[in-house]
Amino acid sequence: MSSHVINMGCRLNAYEGDLVERLVTKQSRERVVINTCAVTAEAERQNRQAIRRAAREHPSAEIIVTGCAAQINPSAYANMTEVTRVVGNEEKLRPETWDPTANHPQVSVGDIFTVKETAPHLLGSYGDRTRAFVQVQQGCDHRCTFCIIPYGRGNSRSVPIGDVVMQVRELVESGTLEVVLTGVDLTSYGPDLPGKPTLGQMVRRLLAQVPNLPRLRLSSIDCIEIDNDLRRLIADEPRLMPHLHLSLQSGDNLTLKRMKRRHSRDEAVELCKELRILRPDIAFGADIIAGFPTETEEMFQRSLDLISDCDLSYIHVFPYSEREGTPAARMPQVDKLLRKERAARLRLAAEEAHQTFLKSHVGKKANILMEADGIGRGEDFAPYKLDAAQGTIVSVIASHVQGNQLIAEEVQ
Repeated sequence: MSSHVINMGCRLNAYEGDLVERLVTKQSRERVVINTCAVTAEAERQNRQAIRRAAREHPSAEIIVTGCAAQINPSAYANMTEVTRVVGNEEKLRPETWDPTANHPQVSVGDIFTVKETAPHLLGSYGDRTRAFVQVQQGCDHRCTFCIIPYGRGNSRSVPIGDVVMQVRELVESGTLEVVLTGVDLTSYGPDLPGKPTLGQMVRRLLAQVPNLPRLRLSSIDCIEIDNDLRRLIADEPRLMPHLHLSLQSGDNLTLKRMKRRHSRDEAVELCKELRILRPDIAFGADIIAGFPTETEEMFQRSLDLISDCDLSYIHVFPYSEREGTPAARMPQVDKLLRKERAARLRLAAEEAHQTFLKSHVGKKANILMEADGIGRGEDFAPYKLDAAQGTIVSVIASHVQGNQLIAEEVQ
């Protein structure tokens, strides 16, 4: 018998799923835990598909559903015949939830908005000795009109700086070369902690107190919340990697307003220009939604133009997906086929931008962190293919682009 976790969706889910797996594999009972995602209707469909597949492949196992979709709509999953139990996002990280001797209710999902403490989440890290993800923030206080995730994650809460430092120090001592700080709304870090530290202040203290950490990277951030300490670190701290993934969502001001985003198009463009002056080698990624309610062709074109205006190198494209219970679901909808067509156009432009980004590296020296299967990542997250040992940082020069990778050779 064996137990395992199937993670759907984001890296934060994978991080938490790794913690859950450590808890469930200690028990003798066979269990399959589906750690669900709720970000789109397609994600919900994939959740149900994964549950049914797990039940077919493990007919004697308990099928336990957790994650954001289970937190938001527990009854929908409890009513599936394949499902044994439904567990909330907060409950899944408690050891007692997985006690095989206890008499558990079918649904264990509490009110996520009553949760104030983040310490239980900081039980470890997700990843390997090459790169590890450390959760420093949970939940979100903003209510973007398209987003259901706050109802799965609760309000924003931050991990104390001392706990972050302790976790990262342990990872470095075990051989980790790069740490990625992650959260639901990373740049909202700090207001709930004593002294109200900002994300930049936390990062500065972390780098000062773990001087032997080679590389630190940030996950997705909100461009309107970048504080001055973080700006100075981007400019002056070589251990903070020159790669930021921005939650932009649209390049049209009216769409941004209807999304209830807090930045304008001009603010996003100016931020990218400012940070590129501070750190000329910086690369930007972004999330962009295609076909948001009321989006006209002119509005969409402004999102398309944002790729060049911000000089984006990596773009995650999402066709808009209605989420029941959100304000955007009640707005006039764009035809689904048109959403897909616009998303395809965005992806084509994104691919062209990524190719231009890769070609700019040819003939240049870079420091690469080697991962599995001969793939390494540059400081700006550019992917390199070369023959070098996993878990090492090597200096290389790229000779040419092949597909979506740079072919490189190690140099002394």
